[in-house]
Amino acid sequence: MSRDPTPSTGAAPPPAARSDGAAPVDDRSVKMPRWLPRAIVLALALYACFQLGSWAFHQLTGLLINILISFFLALAIEPAVSWMAARGMRRGLATATVFLGLVVVTAGFVTMMGSMLAGQIASISEDFPKYLDSVINWTNTTFGTELNRVKVQDSLVHSDWLQKYIQDSATGVLDVSAQVLGGLFHLLTVLLFAFYFAADGPRLRRALCSVLPPARQAEVLRAWEIAVHKTGGYLYSRGLMALVSGVAHYVLFEALTVPYAPALAVWVGLVSQFIPTIGTYLAGALPMLIAFTVDPWYSLWVLIFVLVYQQFENYLLQPKLTARTVDIHPAVAFGSVIVGTALLGAVGALIAIPAVATLQAFLGTYVRRYDVTDDPRVQGHPRKATGGAFSRVRGLLGGSAARTARTRSPDADGVPGG
Repeated sequence: MSRDPTPSTGAAPPPAARSDGAAPVDDRSVKMPRWLPRAIVLALALYACFQLGSWAFHQLTGLLINILISFFLALAIEPAVSWMAARGMRRGLATATVFLGLVVVTAGFVTMMGSMLAGQIASISEDFPKYLDSVINWTNTTFGTELNRVKVQDSLVHSDWLQKYIQDSATGVLDVSAQVLGGLFHLLTVLLFAFYFAADGPRLRRALCSVLPPARQAEVLRAWEIAVHKTGGYLYSRGLMALVSGVAHYVLFEALTVPYAPALAVWVGLVSQFIPTIGTYLAGALPMLIAFTVDPWYSLWVLIFVLVYQQFENYLLQPKLTARTVDIHPAVAFGSVIVGTALLGAVGALIAIPAVATLQAFLGTYVRRYDVTDDPRVQGHPRKATGGAFSRVRGLLGGSAARTARTRSPDADGVPGG
């Protein structure tokens, strides 16, 4: 019985020699590593999670913005709610009282302005032929034309752009209704979240601090307190600017004998300050419309005053008040509004300044500061010329010239020095 000369050791047999004389190939070297399939599956799972998270974030952007607005609104009413709660009122009832007051004031203001606007529109409609005759007479006298009201009315009624505008307005009624309903839904969402944030503020802070170590808890509470202070300061500055704007426009309306001057002044002050970006134009449109009923030229004066006052407010009043109440540099305040508008639109413009002020105040405690030197340049005064760079350069140039003169001038024996 023949025996296999190869010993049975349990090891894999060596690779077989190739017939073409090349080096043998080990089959084990071409197998896929065990970790590669797991790495591929993990990479695909991470990519899928990223795509799912990105999709969910884009779908929930509106809700997240509403929650952000609600949070800052809760911070704004936090001092009033805490003041009532400290005097024995339940926190939920105190929050409801503050919200009820805001709703009543807002509803009364909107009702007053709506009735006033409806009355003025009716007055303009009744007196429109008289205004049109005055404009036509002025045009004929100034430019030598021969216009009359009948021709102008016929050209307006039968114009293509007016008919197209009426058709587009009729088809866009449903879109406007949907936008109004959507705006009411967003408003209710903001109010609901703001109510819970304000009413359950202490519980929310306890829940947040319960998952943090004691050192982090102190930092969170300090950041919350700073946010309440800065948001209140921002609203205070807006209220001051609304007061100044209302008084300035009230003086103008009284000088022009525009009716409803006090109500219009309140309208301009509030709308221009608490509706960002387009608030100024919305605020100025209603006074211009009512001034038109008194004299068409008065609406032009109102427009000019609104534009001039807006520049005064943007470049002089707002930076100084914001820097005092929110304690940030005017350039930082202006830049934060631009960045907030670019990121979140009108909402970002409204909350940018208190958010940046809170972040600046919170991070300021972690910045190490040193005593400033008594160098005059710190105070904006230039140093004296004897110690400046100019004197040193002049000294170097003078020394070089003196050495050159000594080298080139002969000594007493007639031999050049050196």
